[in-house]
Amino acid sequence: MESESKRKKESPNTAELAVTASFPDEVLEIVLSLLTSHRDRSSVSLVCKDWYRAERWSRTQVFIGNCYSVSPEILTRRFPNIRSVTLKGKPRFSDFNLVPPNWGADIHAWLVAFAAKYPFLEELRLKRMAVSDESLEFLASNFPNFKLLSLLSCDGFSTDGLAAIATHCKNLTELDIQENGIEDSSGSWLSCFPESFTSLEVLNFANLTSEVNTDALERLVSRCKSLKVLKVNKSISLEQLQRLLVRAPQLEELGTGSFLQDLTACPFADLESAFNNCKNIHTLSGLWEAVPLYLPALYNSCANLTFLNLSYTALQSGEFAKLVVHCPRLRRLWVLDTVEDKGLEAVGSNCPLLEELRVFPADPFDEEIIHGVTEEGFVAVSFGCRRLHYVLYFCRQMTNAAVATIVQNCPNFTHFRLCIMTPGLPDYLTNEPMDEAFGAVVKTCSKLQRLSVSGLLTDLTFEYIGKYAKNLETLSVAFAGRSDRGMQCVLEGCPKLRKLEIRDCPFGNEALLSGLEKYESMRSLWMSACNVTMNACRRLAKQMPRLNVEVMKEDGSDDSQADKVYIYRTVAGPRRDAPPSVLTL
Repeated sequence: MESESKRKKESPNTAELAVTASFPDEVLEIVLSLLTSHRDRSSVSLVCKDWYRAERWSRTQVFIGNCYSVSPEILTRRFPNIRSVTLKGKPRFSDFNLVPPNWGADIHAWLVAFAAKYPFLEELRLKRMAVSDESLEFLASNFPNFKLLSLLSCDGFSTDGLAAIATHCKNLTELDIQENGIEDSSGSWLSCFPESFTSLEVLNFANLTSEVNTDALERLVSRCKSLKVLKVNKSISLEQLQRLLVRAPQLEELGTGSFLQDLTACPFADLESAFNNCKNIHTLSGLWEAVPLYLPALYNSCANLTFLNLSYTALQSGEFAKLVVHCPRLRRLWVLDTVEDKGLEAVGSNCPLLEELRVFPADPFDEEIIHGVTEEGFVAVSFGCRRLHYVLYFCRQMTNAAVATIVQNCPNFTHFRLCIMTPGLPDYLTNEPMDEAFGAVVKTCSKLQRLSVSGLLTDLTFEYIGKYAKNLETLSVAFAGRSDRGMQCVLEGCPKLRKLEIRDCPFGNEALLSGLEKYESMRSLWMSACNVTMNACRRLAKQMPRLNVEVMKEDGSDDSQADKVYIYRTVAGPRRDAPPSVLTL
């Protein structure tokens, strides 16, 4: 009787179930369409069968963080009405040449499936995928309503593929080409847009290297009255930029070309006037090879900037400080370390609304370099920019006390990525490990989602992370730790961990196998140059059949050692396109 009474108490209210069951599908689908978060929609689909079906039919967008976690067939069967796909391929360490160039992640099989099931596809965003000219031509020919193509860190295609997109995608609104390994044969692809084409709203080809057909570009910009984002490559001169700005005063995001050439055909005043007339610009990037002589042309238009990307511009501290003083509304800032601490002090004094700071190394491989940023610049920013919650900071020295001060000033960090470029470097003042620095980060920043650690670290750092970083989703570790205990602490203590990236650490088999219960709730684990053996990988694969365990072998390496291990959950089973250098266990 007691157990029956307990079941009645725990069972759902029948009246509530009746209301849910009678909820009209049309109304439910309208309600679900208001949910923009992929996670929220996934949670909704688990409530009951009716909600599952409604979410299935009403979903038009899908995000896939690993192209091998699901197959095109499973995706198209699960969601019949998708119009927008975001798809990621290779592991992030492919950016550092740690993944074989022919590793996989080819988009073509996906496109063939989409052509059969999603002929109404409108948007495709790809990151670290292999994309051929053939695939781009197929895309351009098989989706008549196609509107948006974004390629980030992809490879395998050339400007011939872009020409196909320009020729056949009559409704294109966005073409965003960023940081791709592209064969850049010529800039004539811009002339492939038909003269009747007027729909473009976003055009970004900043990372292409060849000269472009500037006449075709000017005509295109003139026709597209809704163009809001224009980011050109460094072949565009100041004079050409001035003419483009005159034709597109409605721009909101601008990526300039070179800021180096002498002004001959147009005087400085015309360039300044062109910038001043673009009153809606809130994002500025490019400024390739900028020289101080022309930077004042930007000053008046900097007042409304919220994002300034100078990651391709080696500005010195003095000229940078003169520029940033005109940017009081800045929320995002990307710079090279040539701005030095003095430049960052200017940021702290003039940009109180700053939320994101990224400082990249101008030359990460030059150990003799004397300029750069230190803990002093970081501390100065933290005192003046209390809203800071995202940082990527490459530096050559740091102290525990400085990091403690920084997070005390800015306790709302969600992303804290500190990269001390010399591996295993201690606190340079006390010669102590940097354990207390990252201990301060995870103790103080309760909202922390992403963390990158560096410097001399013992297992104590990972004990702190496991104990305090309860909202951590991504952890990147390099040249750190003393024993398997470090990795075990993280796997045991971070309930929301989704991605774990480890390289050149002493973690071995015991650490790897301690995460058996964790890996299925994570998106992926990467381990390279660690102490993991093939036998441990085989054991993991045998015990966890829903995981793909991939080992990338290097020529001449020990057959018993697992050089690079990539582990990810999947509902598609082992992939069939792995090259010989990749063993799928």
